[in-house]
Amino acid sequence: MNNFYRKKLLYTILYFAKNVKHPNMTKMFKLLNWFDFEHFCETGYPSIGLQYYTFKNGPVPRELWLEFKNGNVPEDFKRDIGIHIEKYAERDGEYIEYIFKAKPRSKLDLSIFSQRELDILKRLVLQYKTCTAGTMSKISHEKDRPWTITKEKYGLNKLIDYKLALQQKDSCISSEEARENLKEHFEMLENFNIKPI
Repeated sequence: MNNFYRKKLLYTILYFAKNVKHPNMTKMFKLLNWFDFEHFCETGYPSIGLQYYTFKNGPVPRELWLEFKNGNVPEDFKRDIGIHIEKYAERDGEYIEYIFKAKPRSKLDLSIFSQRELDILKRLVLQYKTCTAGTMSKISHEKDRPWTITKEKYGLNKLIDYKLALQQKDSCISSEEARENLKEHFEMLENFNIKPI
């Protein structure tokens, strides 16, 4: 895999799949979102650079969701990641949950992450290791979270602006610097065709 950001995406998913309990799709997407947004708050750059949208249950990287939809695994991830499908009975029928599984032969190369990124990953695992997707949804739906702000202002299926994360916590950078860094980041991904998706 030659695309640095695609590789970082794979290793981030692997890291969470190996270190949190019950890494279903909802929980995984929230962890990816918080990883990208926390790194952005500290540096003005997202770590992976996924684009998150306001889905019903919280922030979702739509293009990644499309790749994994219905339990499919992208070809370049199949060696390392599997999807286990669990079915649950509900009053209105059947509920299907997709669980990310790291395959036994998968190797996690942490050298792709900066020390700051590793610190954020470890902090997220420590904080959310045993949380259910439902608990994490409640957190992502809190009043001042980017998902809530975007959903209330624009509705569902709308792009969540990274800069909204600066409002929810103390940032190490100014909003102007963050805006410039973010613009530069996405232009670079586009110009060099190295998007994670």
